[in-house]
Amino acid sequence: MRFLPLLAALLAFPAFAQEPLKIGFITTLSGPGGYLGEDMRDGFALAVKLGGGKLGGYPVQTLVEDDGLKPAAAKQIADRMLKSDKVKLFTGTIFTNVALAMLGDIIDADAYWLGPNTSPDEYAGKGCAPNYFVTGWDENLHASAGTLANELGMKRLFVMAPNYQAGKQVIAAVKKEFKGTIAGEIYTSLDQNDFSAEIAQIRAAAPDAVYEFQPGGLGINFLKQWAASGLKDQIPLVVAAPSLDPRLLAAVGDAATNVKIAGEWNADLDNPANREFVAAYRAAYNRPPTYYAAHGYETANMIAAALKSSGGKLDAAFRTALKRADFPSVRGRFSFGTNQGPVLDWYALSVARGPDGQLAIRTDRKIRTQVPAAYAELCAMK
Repeated sequence: MRFLPLLAALLAFPAFAQEPLKIGFITTLSGPGGYLGEDMRDGFALAVKLGGGKLGGYPVQTLVEDDGLKPAAAKQIADRMLKSDKVKLFTGTIFTNVALAMLGDIIDADAYWLGPNTSPDEYAGKGCAPNYFVTGWDENLHASAGTLANELGMKRLFVMAPNYQAGKQVIAAVKKEFKGTIAGEIYTSLDQNDFSAEIAQIRAAAPDAVYEFQPGGLGINFLKQWAASGLKDQIPLVVAAPSLDPRLLAAVGDAATNVKIAGEWNADLDNPANREFVAAYRAAYNRPPTYYAAHGYETANMIAAALKSSGGKLDAAFRTALKRADFPSVRGRFSFGTNQGPVLDWYALSVARGPDGQLAIRTDRKIRTQVPAAYAELCAMK
């Protein structure tokens, strides 16, 4: 009866191991914005690692692809993941123009899309969809920079952003909130390295402050050239968080010392989830987390909570649990509006030297409390 021990061993294990849930993680990992996607990926991966390769107790497989900041490439990747890999859950996307290229196909396929960064206004109002969630930030990010400029007493604001869909939307958000006069408006290239002409225009306009949206490598180049122009200590920059994150600060140093920032997260926010995240991220990657890393980590934990509630299935129970947002947020308070956009607190941040003498971004005060998700009033979902 030699087969009995073998039979007993086989019966000790389930007949079928659970297939991991595939998550399509389409992000920007190359070019001037490459580190943004890298941080988003690493924050998401950290949450999976801390879960033992699982989210909510269920195994996941993260399929990471670089869109190269090319909308056509992102559309091809999403199409392949939908058809060949049978992916039904997507996240990771950084740039709005990239997201727009693939969102229609994802939503038409009844797949989920969780936008961990700035997301298209087109899907926030009348175009809202049951499987479309914004887990990062909406236009309130940039509107809050307008609020901060008002609080600082600015009367004439010069605005500048890259010439693509999100760039135009963020400028519109700032202008909607700012109470003073717009002293000038410039749109730049997404691959621009030299900002001397724009800086000359700002000098000529002599504004009280400048709002600039130049994320990633664009921001590094602009801030260095801004400091070299001699305007840094004459005209403050009032920006949203993507224009000055910890990696940007490390690259530009003192060039960032007269920058005022509006944001909904910072490494020094004092809540248990954030303290755990910041410590774990530093230990794993030997660098401070950025907003992108925090959003990647947060998005993974939202998925984890929803999978735990739905029994690992991407069904109606998953959507209901996801919308409930019942998880410990690194931002302290997080909820979804009726359009499944974020409801958040917003803070004034600045650059200062810490006890160790190193420059760091610090939280100064709250400037807006639990701001409703942008355009939620136009969404017909309940």
